[in-house]
Amino acid sequence: MDVRVPAASGSRTGYPGVVAVALLCASLLSFAAEAQPVRISPKRLLEVADIVGPVVSPDGRHVAFRVEQASIEHNRYDTFWYIQDVDGSAPPRRIADGGTPLRDYSTGLSIPAIPIWAHDGHAIFYRALFDGKAEVWRAAADGSGAAPMTSDPADIRDFELGRGGAVLRYSVGATREEIIAAEQAEYDSGVHIDDTVFVGAGLFRSSQLQGRAATQRFMGPWFEPGPLLGKRGSRWKELDLETLEVRDVGSSEAPGQAPSTLGLPEHLTPWKWAQNPDDERIALLTRVGDAAGRFSKPDVELAIAPSARAGQVVTCQDPLCAGRNITALQWRPGHDEVLFTVTDRREGRAQSIYRWDVKRGVVDFVVRSRGLLGGDSTQQRFQDVPCGVSADALVCVTAEADRPPRLEAIDIETGRRTPLFEPNAVLASDIAATVPAELFRWQDEHGEEFSGWLFAAPGAERAPLFVTYYSCEGFLRGGVGDEWPLMTLAGHGISALCINANPGYLDVVRYYDQGLSAVKGAVDALAAHGRIDPSRVGMGGLSYGSEVTMWTLMRSGLLSAASITSPSLTPNWYLFNSLREGFRTGVKSNWQLGPLDETPERWRMMSPVFNLDSIRAPILFQMPEQEYLLAVEYALPLVRMKRADMYVFPDEPHIKFKPKHKLAAYERNVDWFRFWLQGYEGPDAAKAPLYARWNLMKRGHYTADAGSRRGADGPP
Repeated sequence: MDVRVPAASGSRTGYPGVVAVALLCASLLSFAAEAQPVRISPKRLLEVADIVGPVVSPDGRHVAFRVEQASIEHNRYDTFWYIQDVDGSAPPRRIADGGTPLRDYSTGLSIPAIPIWAHDGHAIFYRALFDGKAEVWRAAADGSGAAPMTSDPADIRDFELGRGGAVLRYSVGATREEIIAAEQAEYDSGVHIDDTVFVGAGLFRSSQLQGRAATQRFMGPWFEPGPLLGKRGSRWKELDLETLEVRDVGSSEAPGQAPSTLGLPEHLTPWKWAQNPDDERIALLTRVGDAAGRFSKPDVELAIAPSARAGQVVTCQDPLCAGRNITALQWRPGHDEVLFTVTDRREGRAQSIYRWDVKRGVVDFVVRSRGLLGGDSTQQRFQDVPCGVSADALVCVTAEADRPPRLEAIDIETGRRTPLFEPNAVLASDIAATVPAELFRWQDEHGEEFSGWLFAAPGAERAPLFVTYYSCEGFLRGGVGDEWPLMTLAGHGISALCINANPGYLDVVRYYDQGLSAVKGAVDALAAHGRIDPSRVGMGGLSYGSEVTMWTLMRSGLLSAASITSPSLTPNWYLFNSLREGFRTGVKSNWQLGPLDETPERWRMMSPVFNLDSIRAPILFQMPEQEYLLAVEYALPLVRMKRADMYVFPDEPHIKFKPKHKLAAYERNVDWFRFWLQGYEGPDAAKAPLYARWNLMKRGHYTADAGSRRGADGPP
């Protein structure tokens, strides 16, 4: 952890003596960094302060945001709410404890906390989890206090202010007592296995995402778990903020309608949308063009509909709209302008913001970054959170591959950037001095261009290389899922490359081959320039990244070691989920797989279960308890043959979230790749059994392969 902002502060600097000491310390730290580079430890990466949900006050003068930070000591995440002047004239002041982060059942990621300002600007409202209860809280903007505004027997799902800020509307589902009683009733009488049961994840209270152990069920056709009774419809209530009286809200008054329910014509199928808060106009992003066998159409069209009932739209015709990968949009308050974000794949997914004057039809450039420009540094793009916006300024969370999150104000007219809050400044300085990232572009053997971010091992020629493949947006702690500390590996002499996947193909073999081709092209390009040793390459990934890692192991001899955290296709994976029609349909469509007896040849080609002999590199499995049973058909045989080592993390979902678990995964991955790519064994006596086990693997590995592992062509 680099810094924690104090609860209250007067001037920016405090006392003159403090400034002098700080400057002296900074000078000494700079000298020390030059004399002996500071390695970026996994602990420092894990304890980065993330910034979430900046929202500008009604008068445009202040911004509210939340900071989220891991505490390894307490094995939890601390969250706090802050208020700061948008002009940066004073440091932020802490106004409230944010409680335990609410988490997404599917990914394990924290749900972005987006506050709502009171109409008079004197307070913010936000959802918070304390003592197992998710309520709506109110915190005074001057820091004088915070208190829950709701006291409902059910957790609050969503909320908004209405009637000019006079009422608080909120939605709830089943009560906490109803859920606990239903869980216990199932436990006592036996759990009926149907298409909602998450087979393999534990039947009773197997999720710890919302502050207590809870039973989970599938909510949708794919892997979308949620709480027991989670499918119960939302009921809206209304709290009068003056009298504190609560009444039920009828369905006709319920807020939060999407364009499809607002009455847009059927031919208007926006991918994303934003409604102007001052009128009925809706800005739309729609995917267009020929998908040509890919998952999605290649282009994005920006348009506005005069209202939800309009049959026609006005499309942006400016050249700055055309052929751009537009990924976010919002209205500029008090103006006829739509602010939109372009994510440039060729620049490593660096983002820029533009403004479209919808009346004049003109687009102007606002600002360009080397990385992320958004409202959340924790989501890795699983969820979009916009920058805070006023009539004059954007307030964005900015983050780059080698630069941890900070808060900036951006003048919409001039693009001038003003840093507001930099809680990770010391870490940013150390990274810049030791392992800065470089944008790396290359083409594969088919001419397809890829981009990624390379952390080169300082001073090393023909260094070993670690690769992770999926998405490389924002600050790169450890790839998607944060499992492989890229800067730590580079500091220890292993260059680390994060590769951005290109838009994928419906033909999953082609999709996986695209990933393999990207990795092979990167290895060849770096080796051709003498920057890495192609005989010492490791790889790791989560979810789709795990699948591509396994595919690379099965279909090539590129890798010397691998680390995997998510399961690949197995007959058990299919069997465990086969009661669900939506799952069966999705697997048939995406992988062209049915039951094993119906599509045996396809299974033999796709699943590692039937390709164990083609897997030549040792694998470290570090899997969540919720998913590991889906991988045991190939993981356990590999462990038995001393070609793999396996760890399972209790009570973890798709993406691990407990700080001690994440630190253990980080550190073990560093040890693993240093052992296999550098022949290094650490001096920690507590790790002696680990190295003894890996040495047994190494002896058996080289004996079985007879030294022929590298350079093989993979299975026929």
